[in-house]
Amino acid sequence: MRQIVKIASVISVALWMTGCGQEEAQTQSAAAAPRSVEVGVVNVVAKPQAILVELPGRSKAFLEAEVRPQVSGIITERSFVEGTDVKQGQSLYKIDSSTYEAAVASAEADLARANASLTSTKAKATRYQELIKTNAISQQDYDDADAAYKEAIASVTVAKAAIHTAKINLKYTQVEAPISGRIGKSYVTPGALVTANQSLVLATIQQLDPINVDIAQSSAQLLRLKSKLKQGSLQAADNADVTLILEDGSQYSHTGSLRFSEVNVDENTGSVTLRAEFPNPDGVLLPGMYVRAVLNAGTDPKAILVPQKAVTRNTKGEAVAMVIGAENKVEPRVLTTAEVIDHQWRITSGLVEGDQLIVEGLQKIRPGAPVVGKPVSDKQQ
Repeated sequence: MRQIVKIASVISVALWMTGCGQEEAQTQSAAAAPRSVEVGVVNVVAKPQAILVELPGRSKAFLEAEVRPQVSGIITERSFVEGTDVKQGQSLYKIDSSTYEAAVASAEADLARANASLTSTKAKATRYQELIKTNAISQQDYDDADAAYKEAIASVTVAKAAIHTAKINLKYTQVEAPISGRIGKSYVTPGALVTANQSLVLATIQQLDPINVDIAQSSAQLLRLKSKLKQGSLQAADNADVTLILEDGSQYSHTGSLRFSEVNVDENTGSVTLRAEFPNPDGVLLPGMYVRAVLNAGTDPKAILVPQKAVTRNTKGEAVAMVIGAENKVEPRVLTTAEVIDHQWRITSGLVEGDQLIVEGLQKIRPGAPVVGKPVSDKQQ
């Protein structure tokens, strides 16, 4: 009996020790297994997105006219204030007109003499026309009278043209504004001698409302854009609206329209000039001002946008993002990025619609680590 009790005790102790060993092994195994880390994720979606490009540009007057004298003489008066707006046809300068008034009077006298000669030659030609019918005069006398009459008619025409020319020159003594706009500084003062068609301008007038902006786009960028449009990865934009960013970083309050694209490439800069027209009622834009133009290059029908904070760089400088892959483990993806739109990268390759992109908790994970994804709202991004 005692022998049976001993055997039972030994078996009990052995079973207890075996159970403790298995429990300890399970505990150590559980401790050794990595825990799943909770991370914030967003689902990658593809949707149409307008692609905006930002290009350098300079403002340029819509119209610009250099004021020059068309007759010679002494400036006797300047009738405008520098830096103000002038109207088309407004008198700007007055040139001494005395010699031109005399030229008009002389031309009018020549016309009166020509008219008197015309009256005399006409009467003589009329008489000779009747006399030739009865052979009272020779044919030569009639031909001479008729020629003198026609010459008198031509003299009257020449005299009238001379009067017209003299009056035009007299009118040019009033130097008028060729266009409406803002006039700059005057390069001459009363008392200065000016000559017709001189190289020195008297002043310059610029129309500033509306105003043009010349935008430079590289020919390489233009070729890439055309290639994408041809491939179908971009769709042509329906609108030609352009917005401006001023030198101080503020956005111009008015929207402009794209008017045309230059057909030649600048050999020095390798760029093509685009011209946009903007309203400028307040005169904020001045000619020669540097601006940044933002225009719609097209629409990506399946654009993928991801938060900038979700994209890092590896040692090769490549863009990398972390996604939740198979078995809920972290999977790195090498991306190809395009431009930034509203603080988000546009991804052209590396992600597909439906991927779970990790945007929060990146510092706590590594490739292959198990994770639990928690959706992040747009506000939290």
